Amino acid sequence: MTTTYAALLRGINVSGHRPVPMADLRALLSELGHGEVRTHLQSGNAVFSSSSDDETALAVALERAVEARFGFGVDCLVRNAAYLRAVADACPFPAVTLEGRQLHCTFLSGGVGPERFASIDPAVYLPEEFRLGDRVLYLYAPDGLGRSKLGQALSRPALFKGVTATSRNWNTVVKLVEMTGDRS
Repeated sequence: MTTTYAALLRGINVSGHRPVPMADLRALLSELGHGEVRTHLQSGNAVFSSSSDDETALAVALERAVEARFGFGVDCLVRNAAYLRAVADACPFPAVTLEGRQLHCTFLSGGVGPERFASIDPAVYLPEEFRLGDRVLYLYAPDGLGRSKLGQALSRPALFKGVTATSRNWNTVVKLVEMTGDRS
C-alpha cells in the first residue's frame, strides 16, 4: 500500500541563494525510491507516493539527500494527503471568499500552544488575524503577506524555537491538496 505525500522544503529557490531546481528535486525523490513524483511551482513543493508511513523518516531522508546533492542543509516537512485535506477543511477563515495572497498556512514540525504567542496582542494587528490548528498556523492578511505587520511579528525565530516552520499561501495549499488527491 502506498501513501501520497507532499514535501515542503523550507527556504530554497531555483536560482540565487540555496538553489534546488525542481527537475533535480524530482530526480532526487525518484532516486530515494518514491513514485508518482511531481513538483509545484519553483519553490520546493513536491508530491510523491511512498510505501512508508513515517513522515518524519521521509523528511529526514530527503533533508540528508538534499544536503549530499546540493551541499547545504534544508529543513523539510512531509505531510500526507489526508492531513493536507484536514488543514484545508479546518481553515478558520472564509477561504472561498478570499484571494490566495490573503491567507497563509505555516506548517509546523510539531504542535505549538497559544502560550508561544502570548507576547502578540491580536487587537494591535486587526484586521489581520491568526489561528492555531493541528501543526499549522493560519494567517489572514487582507493586504497580503508583504505588507503584513502581523506576518512580521509572527516571523520572529523565538516563536518557533525547536520547531521547523515553513509557510505557503492558500493557493499553494489548495494546489497541494489537489495534487495529493487525498488518496492516502
